Amino acid sequence: MSETMPTMPERPSLDGLETKWTQRWDQTGVYRFDPPGDRASVFSIDTPPPTVSGSLHVGHVFSYTHTDIVARFQRMRGKHVFYPMGWDDNGLPTERRVQAHYGVRCDPSLPYDPELPVPQPLVKKNSRPTVDISRRNFVELCERLTAEDEQTFEQLWRRLGLSVDWSMTYTTIGRPAQRVSQLAFLQLLASGQAYQAEAPTLWDVGFRTAVAQAELEDRDHAGAWHRIAFGGPDGKPLFIETTRPELLPACVALIAHPDDERYRSLFGQTVRSPIFGVEVPVLAHPAAEPDRGAGIAMCCTFGDLTDVQWWRELNLATRTVVGRDGRILSEPPEGLVETAGRAAYGELAGATVHTARERVVAMLRASGDLDGEPRPTVRPVKFYEKGDKPLEIVSSRQWFIRSVEHQDALLARGEELVWHPTYMKARYDDWVRGLNGDWLISRQRFFGVPFPVWYRLDADGEPDRTAPILPAEDTLPIDPSSDTPPGFRADQRGVAGGFVGENDVMDTWATSSLSPQLICGWERDPELYAQTYPMDLRPQGHDIIRTWLFATMLRAELDSHTLPWRHAALSGWILDPDRKKMGKSIGNALTPVGLLDQFGSDAVRYWAASGRPGTDTAFDQGQMKVGRRLATKLLNAARLILGFPAPSPTAVVNQPLDEAMLTELAEVVRSATASLADLEYTSALERTERFFWFFCDDYLELIKQRAYGDLESDAADGADSARLALRTALSTLIRLLAPFLPYAAEETWSWWHDGSVHTADWPTAQERRPALADSAALLAASGTVLTAIRRAKSTAKRSMRTPVDLVRVTGWAADLTALGTVAADLKAAGVVRRLEFVPADQPELSVTVTLAAPE
Repeated sequence: MSETMPTMPERPSLDGLETKWTQRWDQTGVYRFDPPGDRASVFSIDTPPPTVSGSLHVGHVFSYTHTDIVARFQRMRGKHVFYPMGWDDNGLPTERRVQAHYGVRCDPSLPYDPELPVPQPLVKKNSRPTVDISRRNFVELCERLTAEDEQTFEQLWRRLGLSVDWSMTYTTIGRPAQRVSQLAFLQLLASGQAYQAEAPTLWDVGFRTAVAQAELEDRDHAGAWHRIAFGGPDGKPLFIETTRPELLPACVALIAHPDDERYRSLFGQTVRSPIFGVEVPVLAHPAAEPDRGAGIAMCCTFGDLTDVQWWRELNLATRTVVGRDGRILSEPPEGLVETAGRAAYGELAGATVHTARERVVAMLRASGDLDGEPRPTVRPVKFYEKGDKPLEIVSSRQWFIRSVEHQDALLARGEELVWHPTYMKARYDDWVRGLNGDWLISRQRFFGVPFPVWYRLDADGEPDRTAPILPAEDTLPIDPSSDTPPGFRADQRGVAGGFVGENDVMDTWATSSLSPQLICGWERDPELYAQTYPMDLRPQGHDIIRTWLFATMLRAELDSHTLPWRHAALSGWILDPDRKKMGKSIGNALTPVGLLDQFGSDAVRYWAASGRPGTDTAFDQGQMKVGRRLATKLLNAARLILGFPAPSPTAVVNQPLDEAMLTELAEVVRSATASLADLEYTSALERTERFFWFFCDDYLELIKQRAYGDLESDAADGADSARLALRTALSTLIRLLAPFLPYAAEETWSWWHDGSVHTADWPTAQERRPALADSAALLAASGTVLTAIRRAKSTAKRSMRTPVDLVRVTGWAADLTALGTVAADLKAAGVVRRLEFVPADQPELSVTVTLAAPE
């Protein structure tokens, strides 16, 4: 930490600092990761790769600032900070953006056109007909647009002051990510932890893709209860109530609770479905709800997840009627054999679920099997978090990673992980305990990491999925839709006796869950991997604990039986004035560029730092104004302090007020350091800021005249003590504020130091040995007297330089004795001619001020 002769601008300003220092940091490589050779010297961060699908919003600025504060703190503590930035550019958000931006739609049946011109972006939505293009052409457009978005994202992150090593960026769809994802998949496949199966699958009919359990959300959905009569074994009607009468042809059983006396006599018997005439058993299961509807429910394949549970546990038949397009299948299900029933089904074939419901209700009304009219209701229904239609459950062949069997191990890992805040662990535990199926990782989309799998075609041209063809590891990454498997020729693709590639791609979480392996050099750079993994910190939003955090924990457990990181820091949401979460999908998100233009990066970072870990925080421009004022005050205070004559080489701090100030500053350093080490950045800022304003408003004013050397009675060592104390405090405060206000801190530091403040040593309490046990009391008492003097002048509407004839301070003798040691500073700061101390038995100081008569 080399000091130089101070060189300061005439009028310090925040304007232009971002451009100046962003360029300088890049040129000097201040934030470049330099592997030290040992793991203990590294602090590695698994930074969330933001989804590249348009623009960043203020919520991103909020949470990513939190991570950067921690990174800067650890760097100043001497750690080699491994802090890469990634871009999550595969999956549905990117596809939707490309479709809307270019006005195109992917049709995998079309051939690749290498001469296809890049479409002009749409001026407005639907301004020209949508163009169908091949999958490969579509992927090329995805890659093109995400590359443009990533440049915009990086520019904003640099402006915000993220201390990322920009030479280490990655993407979740690039070739390195594809290789890591495919290699990890092949290893899981070899160990039996990944498998393919035909199973009931949650399906979004709008996006035409499977959806995992972690991507579900319940939304209130309007519907109606229908009371329907089945033919009982004794000829009497047996009534059930359902909100999905269109699934009657898919009914495989009626289910009631084993203790329900109303239906116990029917268990093991069969009843006959109305209209379709299928005999179905009446069975008992503890998941049935006696107080819901009629207390007995249809089990259909498949209406909801409870149907899936009953189907599995009771070994029921399968009668699928809803296709992947959300329409009723053309062929009736197995078991529907009666002519009248098949004719009724023919009325439904090809209809949407909504239309099929209307037609079934009309049939039931006509047959007399509908008891009364449908009763409107609103009930929670499963939706894909990005979709706008209720999910269906269809039977399909998908890829899975085993997770249910690892529940105990994952709960144990959750105990090892340090959670910030601690209560977030309960969300993870609840999710793991509630797993009811293995993790479905395949998606029927286009822009994603392909599964590295081909299948042989038999003599009839049907794929043999029991023995997939796999590539050699050294050939990864591969794309089975264009690459040829070993032992085959390209012209054998799609012909009997030849091969076909797997069409599905990996879910975006299946690739993002490998972010630690990807950035730390797993299977690529053993040296880097040993120095960075397991990582130190995973920062992320609390809303993706069940997806990204859980999935990364699972992949680490399956790969190395370790935690992927030691700490997890969960950020809250940004709330709009109506206390609603801000988000692009909701339509209330703000882009941060205007805020950065208006207030500056330091001010916006200050606001972000006011949000405690895990806590939802209101968007507040008022806080940004406070942050800008703080950054401006740091510039002005530094210029004032550095404008005093330099302390002599033999200077020591020996005046009571100076010693008290530095003693309290040492406590601030202790407190802020402990808070930042525990990721409580908000507490660290609050403690530092509170002291900073006291330092500027009270202490600096109290000792200013002494620091100038203007006190007639002041000895040289009194001035030197003030000057040394001021520079010592300024150095400490700049470093304490540097993680929060990187631009103002770097600017003020550069006026009198070589090198960057962001690689300077973090201050320690030991830099100043405490000299006064009652320092806080002395500072408080001095501040009380100074405040009383200011108030008297302000009330009288007099200048702060107005002389004061008399200040009388009444209080305990011990307090007055302490104040006596700083009497000269008090008199100089308040322009006080006479200062009297009156001992009295009272706990609080009483101050009376007599101003000099106006001249």
